[in-house]
Amino acid sequence: MASVSFEHLEKTYPNGYHALRDFTLDIPDGELMVLVGPSGCGKSTLLRLLAGLEDISSGTLKIGGRVANTLSPQERNIAMVFQDYALYPTMTVRGNLEFPLKMRKLAKEDIRRRVAWAAELLDLGEVLDRLPKQLSGGQRQRVAMGRALVREPSVFLLDEPLSNLDAKLRGQVRTEIGELQRRMGATMLYVTHDQVEAMTLGRRIAVLHQGRIQQVADPKTLYERPGNPFVAGFIGSPPMNLFAAMLERDGPDRARLRVAGRVVAEGVDAGAYVDGAAVLAGIRPEAVHLAGPEEAGFEAVVVGTEYLGHETLLYFQAGPETQAWTARLPGMHGLGPGDRLRLAVAGQAVRLFPRED
Repeated sequence: MASVSFEHLEKTYPNGYHALRDFTLDIPDGELMVLVGPSGCGKSTLLRLLAGLEDISSGTLKIGGRVANTLSPQERNIAMVFQDYALYPTMTVRGNLEFPLKMRKLAKEDIRRRVAWAAELLDLGEVLDRLPKQLSGGQRQRVAMGRALVREPSVFLLDEPLSNLDAKLRGQVRTEIGELQRRMGATMLYVTHDQVEAMTLGRRIAVLHQGRIQQVADPKTLYERPGNPFVAGFIGSPPMNLFAAMLERDGPDRARLRVAGRVVAEGVDAGAYVDGAAVLAGIRPEAVHLAGPEEAGFEAVVVGTEYLGHETLLYFQAGPETQAWTARLPGMHGLGPGDRLRLAVAGQAVRLFPRED
């Protein structure tokens, strides 16, 4: 396996579209790095640059410490797993696994050994003589992984590999990919727009938006301490409530948070913000709860609800003409539009960002 390093990478297409901007990221040997972001943010472009399928406009790409900008795809020794599996429909599973090895003119015994190893590792022994159309979606995905594995590449690239699977199968195959990576110690770059995949698979996650890295961190840090409003709103389902607010300092480092003239949280970490500062505040839906009898809270008006069995998503307004927020309340709550109730937010759960009006 090998490390991967992107140093100030840029990609601009002939039509002027700037797909990647000053992209800098180091992936140590043996790490599973997840790259997540909305459609069009540059994720797949990055994989194509790494695989050698497109040229880098500027910057440096290193694979295993070696500058790879001008290396051919074959010289880079990278295996890519696509979202549509890209299996040869007229070849059996065995044939699909053998094909990349035959193209490299490996000895028959070496081919047999590698195919047997991959089949055992991925539990494909019973389907080696079947065609892709005779396999389930999960089995086809494992064959695609196996075809990459037998090549013994330096780096694995996985481009939205689970997008064609149903929800239950996605969870199963996601677990299998994570376990496979841990057993092999393989260097993997996993691209997805699905934050559930990102949060459950990645030891580190790079969040990408408009061709730029927004934050690189472990899942817990991304969720609890997002680096900017984009990360705060993108990571989490339902997303973080983001809204304009004003701070009233009431101590050396604490403040009250006012929205539409009313206090919605106390004991907020004010950091370097001055008294009366206009800020963009963020509150996770699960940080909003029903106010207790002795608890300071604020009056809210219910806009709508979604009952999910184990929890209720409550949509409400914290003041007249304010935007709707979301609260995630445990259990079932019989509330409907127009109902009034008192809610509260723990001050330590509030994240503050500079406001750009």
